[in-house]
Amino acid sequence: MGERIVVPVADERGLDAQLSEHFGRAPFFVVVELEDSGEISSVRTVSNFGEHFGGRGYAHDAILEEKPNAIIVYGMGPRGLSSFQEAGVAVLKANANTVKEVIAAYRENKLQELTEGCHQAHQR
Repeated sequence: MGERIVVPVADERGLDAQLSEHFGRAPFFVVVELEDSGEISSVRTVSNFGEHFGGRGYAHDAILEEKPNAIIVYGMGPRGLSSFQEAGVAVLKANANTVKEVIAAYRENKLQELTEGCHQAHQR
């Protein structure tokens, strides 16, 4: 079984989607499945139904249901970061603008771990 990678995005263009600036405020997430060989086996886009979009709960809880191996982001709040870390999901810093580019960087082990959440993130 391969890996499942989730990337927060601003639009519904799959691998060509532009990354969203912040995980919880991303309107969509692209879920990319990789074969053991590293080849992409599927790409699908899911909507963010978290509280920032009039839904309920937190985006990170919904994404954990996707059972990702890794999340690739520019930034996320401390609550989301700790939620993924506790679940054993790698949170990696994006180094490009499209899903295709960050997946290529992931496959080449060129992404660094995100170790600190954004302090201006929404807190309750």
